[in-house]
Amino acid sequence: MLDCAITSGCPVPDGRLISRLADDLAGERPAASGPARVICRDLLELFTRVTDGRPGQGRDHPVAAVLALAAAAVVAGSRSFTAIAGWAADVPADVLEELYRRCGAIRPEAGAPSKCTIWRVVAGADAAALDAVTGAWLMERASAAGDLAGTGDDDAPLVPVRVDGKTVRGARNTDGSQVHLLAALAGVRGVVAAQAEVGAKTNEIPMIIPLLDGLSLDGAVVTADALHTQRATADYVHGRSADFAFPVKDNQPGLFDALDALPWRDVPVTHAATDQGHGRITTRTIQVMDAPGDLPFPHVSQVYLIERHVTGLDGKPISEIAALGVTSLTATRAGPETIARLVRGQWAIESLHWLRDTLYREDNSTVRTRSGPRAMATLRNLAVGALHHAGRHDTTEATRWASRYMERPFTILGLTS
Repeated sequence: MLDCAITSGCPVPDGRLISRLADDLAGERPAASGPARVICRDLLELFTRVTDGRPGQGRDHPVAAVLALAAAAVVAGSRSFTAIAGWAADVPADVLEELYRRCGAIRPEAGAPSKCTIWRVVAGADAAALDAVTGAWLMERASAAGDLAGTGDDDAPLVPVRVDGKTVRGARNTDGSQVHLLAALAGVRGVVAAQAEVGAKTNEIPMIIPLLDGLSLDGAVVTADALHTQRATADYVHGRSADFAFPVKDNQPGLFDALDALPWRDVPVTHAATDQGHGRITTRTIQVMDAPGDLPFPHVSQVYLIERHVTGLDGKPISEIAALGVTSLTATRAGPETIARLVRGQWAIESLHWLRDTLYREDNSTVRTRSGPRAMATLRNLAVGALHHAGRHDTTEATRWASRYMERPFTILGLTS
């Protein structure tokens, strides 16, 4: 799984989605035409583009080396600065020496950085740059592995981009407000391509545009929760030559009423799926029709109604939920099954946020100052994505697997030659 050479050209499927901000940091941009290829760049080299505000960027411990050690420790399951420092202290001297050599530095006689040094680097890191370079690293490998783009019904590339927000409940800004992060999970399997902090004086709605602006959206289909079913967002996505599939709820009352009034009883169910798990049987159905011409929302090609029926194993009803939605995807590009798959795929980013809480205890973290909460969230996103790329999707067990051999997290992240 870790077969992408550090500097080799890796073919990318049509519809690739690569971080534009990371390219800006490097003064690079993919060519506007020609073969779609991407360089699978070295994570350590990308980390050199992140600053932490220290004079000289660390005389003994370069920023890139400290970030690399922190990232490897998180892959091994470390949840705090104390745990990271303890794990780093056990890194073999030859591994540290190679890491520092590749950063153009000599390993200090004292060995690994202290907890205080790790805190200064991570909490002082340029969070936007750290998000950009980790997103670029994950996306390049997802592209090279063919995990980025699926296909629409017309066999054209189709890249899911799922947007969702998460409050880091244990963290506080200097004004006492909670830290809230908005992320974009891209690709069929899903890696965090971009992340942004939502300031205390704003909310997620205006932040989705700058979040997506850091990405190339060729062949992308943006999904999000109903909060982001906004005309400005639809205009923006359409203007980027991408598509959207948004749920419609009461925050858009005119649109909701227009969809609710459509003759759904006359529209056949054209796709259904049933699965069983956790002592329940869930059946999902979808009905799709062409969008009415007078719909009060821009760029909509199709509208849909999804119903979910949940019963116990004995057939006794537990719940029934209906959800309306709109999409700019045309019928030739996405039929009912494709739309249903895109809508259901939104759970993937919610699952990632749940995983950060349950595995890494993010909401209980005492990391509260400066860029610390966001940077640690970024390292957790990186760890989960890297483990998945290594073929380990049972993430809790995967961190235990990664921690059994000290060199394994470095190999997973491509940090050792």
